[in-house]
Amino acid sequence: MTYKIGVIGAGPAGIIAAGIAGSRGLDVTLIDKNDRIGKKLFITGKGRCNITNASSIEDFFEYIVTNKNFLYSSLYSFTNEDILDLLHKYGLETKVERGNRVFPKSDKSSDVIKAFKRFLDDNNVEIRLQSEVKNIVYSNEQFIVTLDTEKIKFDKLVLTTGGKSYPATGSTGDGYNFSKRFGHSIIPIKPSLVPIEIEADWIKDLQGLSLKNVILKSYSNNKVLHEEFGEMVFTHYGISGPIVLSTSNYLHGSYNNIELSIDFKPALDHDKLDDRILRDFKLYNNKQLKNSLNDLLPQRIIPWIIEYSGIDPNKVINQITKDERSKLISVIKDFRMKFKSFRPIEEAIVTSGGISTKEINPSTMESKIIPNLFFAGEVIDVDALTGGFNLQIAYSTGYLAGINV
Repeated sequence: MTYKIGVIGAGPAGIIAAGIAGSRGLDVTLIDKNDRIGKKLFITGKGRCNITNASSIEDFFEYIVTNKNFLYSSLYSFTNEDILDLLHKYGLETKVERGNRVFPKSDKSSDVIKAFKRFLDDNNVEIRLQSEVKNIVYSNEQFIVTLDTEKIKFDKLVLTTGGKSYPATGSTGDGYNFSKRFGHSIIPIKPSLVPIEIEADWIKDLQGLSLKNVILKSYSNNKVLHEEFGEMVFTHYGISGPIVLSTSNYLHGSYNNIELSIDFKPALDHDKLDDRILRDFKLYNNKQLKNSLNDLLPQRIIPWIIEYSGIDPNKVINQITKDERSKLISVIKDFRMKFKSFRPIEEAIVTSGGISTKEINPSTMESKIIPNLFFAGEVIDVDALTGGFNLQIAYSTGYLAGINV
């Protein structure tokens, strides 16, 4: 008897689950509401598709934020080398960039999708696009999947429906609703890798200002929660950019009085920064303070640095005291902003929360509640930092589901 397998959701997890199951000679149907497979893959890596990360699998666990222990079996069963070998087999050339991020050599996410399509075709997977799943019922040891115009019976089912981020790509939380009906617990959904809103009227004046080589620290009641070094950008509502997105992952606890702090000159300690400022002040000895910091800081941030330091911006440099200089340095090294909120989940890169890992066998991705029901990818309560790690989690959990279904 050949089992009939249904895979709901043609994202990275669903593609791998379906293709691997198909390679075992099973009758596999991959169902998706979109008009193409891998729709979310098209927008990852700013449209270039950050396929995975080339770091060693041992190092991967440093970048996983939620339920890393659950992922040991899947990540070691199907590694970053395995996904690249598969894509290379189907004609994709790749390259490694900063932070060990792996991209297609062509910089086109569409080339990654083409390789995945060849993989599915090669393993005889039937692909049903523009087919929205309306309902799933488990009856007489079969899964009855209701589409717009028909019902299909499957012996085994893999849910790879994604989270709730980027709903335009089809990730609208359907899998959570289906899983609840099967008796599964859903860990509350939150945006992850998401921009942050700042509580300050002046924030809109800095819209578009980019910062490089800065440190962003997060605090709760003045206790450091996390820090990140790299790039960020101011927006009309607050802050975004790589180090902001990563920081957002660490702010999901029950924290109070959250503040964020920018160190504009992390390479210089207080004394070295004081020496640097003194050199600048000698050059601009007769200028006002507001016109003397352009060599040190982005021009648009200077008024707010000065205001936070409590110094009169019109004060002439040769009248600035050592104490005032020290206050200025303190603000440059610790520019505080009050956390207001995360941006909506629709703007998040990934979803934190999802189906409880306690109810899924980590070695097979099979439900502990309903036999022959499997899960993979973002629908599960797992998430990681940016850099290709979340996609690798999708491939790896998809592989375990596909090899065990």
